[in-house]
Amino acid sequence: MKRIFRVGLPTIISLLAALSVSAVAASSAAAASQASGKLVIDNESGATWTCQFNPYNPAVTLTSFGFVYEPLEFVDILAKSPSSQTTPWLATASKWSNGFKTLSFTIRKGVKWSDGQPFSAADVVYTFNAMKANKAIDLNALWTNAGGPLSSVTQKGSSVVFQFKSASQPYFYYVADQTPILPKHIWSKLNQSKLSSFADSNPVGTGPYKVGSCSGQNIKYMANSGYWQSKPGHVIPAIKEVDYPSFLSNTQANLQLSQGQAQWGGQYVPNIQSFYVAKDPAANHYWFPPVENVSLIPNLSNPLLGNLAVRQALAYGIDRAKVALIGESGYQQAANQTGVITPTYSAWYDKSANKFSYNPSKAIKILEAAGFKRGSGGIFTSKSGQQLSFQIKTISGFSDWDASLQLITQQLKQIGIAVSVQDENSGPYTSDLQSGHFQLAYAGSGGPAPSPGPTPYYELRGLLYSGNIGSTDYSRFNSKATDALFNQYPGDTPAQQLNVIHKVEQVMNNQVPLIPVTEGVDWFQYNSKMFSGWPTAANPYAQPSPYQSPDMGVVLTHLTPTK
Repeated sequence: MKRIFRVGLPTIISLLAALSVSAVAASSAAAASQASGKLVIDNESGATWTCQFNPYNPAVTLTSFGFVYEPLEFVDILAKSPSSQTTPWLATASKWSNGFKTLSFTIRKGVKWSDGQPFSAADVVYTFNAMKANKAIDLNALWTNAGGPLSSVTQKGSSVVFQFKSASQPYFYYVADQTPILPKHIWSKLNQSKLSSFADSNPVGTGPYKVGSCSGQNIKYMANSGYWQSKPGHVIPAIKEVDYPSFLSNTQANLQLSQGQAQWGGQYVPNIQSFYVAKDPAANHYWFPPVENVSLIPNLSNPLLGNLAVRQALAYGIDRAKVALIGESGYQQAANQTGVITPTYSAWYDKSANKFSYNPSKAIKILEAAGFKRGSGGIFTSKSGQQLSFQIKTISGFSDWDASLQLITQQLKQIGIAVSVQDENSGPYTSDLQSGHFQLAYAGSGGPAPSPGPTPYYELRGLLYSGNIGSTDYSRFNSKATDALFNQYPGDTPAQQLNVIHKVEQVMNNQVPLIPVTEGVDWFQYNSKMFSGWPTAANPYAQPSPYQSPDMGVVLTHLTPTK
């Protein structure tokens, strides 16, 4: 027996291991064979698909991060309690130490990339260090060289340790939820200085779906048969195929949704009760939780828009309530100048900081006091003869934005500011906002915008932090004092954090870096006859829109065909 023990055991162990791997593969294949049905997403994108899936390209993130790529942990900003807000994902656990300066993640074992290669802590370390080497993909300005607090990311066995130069508790959301993890064995072979421009036409991820095929008109996702969440008897994802057609206008997209050709909608639908719900009241539903701002963004590098008086006039000259009621059919409520969304973040809202309301006569007086005079057609001109005439860039096909901007154009003309609207496809539109090739832009829910987070800090930091110029600080607002507030927030107590946000609200009011117009909602229509497991107001386990990353991937892991 001793000889068998010494010589035969390794062979036996190898055989058992091989059998175990085969059994796992067989059970995975059996589980995958149970996936069935086809779900069609209906979300007006404003352009045909480019068939690029680089999760660090904001123009295509909505087609990659969540479907194909995944985060370390998922954070649900709509969760009803903090205890249900965070769910382990590619990491099984996380822990802060050293006064919120050290964050450690235990990386999940047994996960594979969709090409069959094992996922490991090395992939996580590579992802974050690639962001350090190439600031263009550090979209949330995490690293110190981008103005953030992150100083190092290292591997310790199956764990990954993040070291920050200062207390950084709020950065958990950016690190855990907002960073898609990349496969080192593929991305490390690319030109590391040009990762942001990599097309990634055949993405390899850990997510529930793989890209089956892609054209300008449709992306077909197929269930990842080796997905790590799938278990014998409980297949995940349960839907075999997900189609994502491209739509150039809300009108075309809404027609398909109302006719039952799509089951998951994510756009503005006028007269939704009669146009959509009434077609099948037992199956057609919608839910529009407010999560972010839809704003008029001034390019502060423009000499006229860099003038505070002009921005104040814009803020007083827009009738936000009317835009919300008519342009958005009342589905969105009027925003306030503080930038804090209510009721979602009501506990953070300082009503006294919101000093702007519709007042066209005051807007005119401000311009006159600043030396502007009425000129041709009643449009104000500067002392040097420059007209207050601007172009607003928006996304083609967003019919609600078009309606809103038509109202805004009329309202601003009344106060002596002329604006025209230029529609662009979403790709060049996003590129123009990030590169600063615009005068005014309309941006927010359904278009490129900073991701909302568990508190107002996240969207406001995305919009105002100078480290985000070129990514989400579209206005190019650059204030050392405001940056200091955002840098102070992570090390503060809850009461101090509230005070910081109140000070940022004062910045929004006093400096008018942008003009929030309506409170952007998660556009979400769904059919419960064909699929079950949708997020609802009663069970808000994720942001429900198909364009929210990585939430759409989480939703797809919950959905089940009903027939």
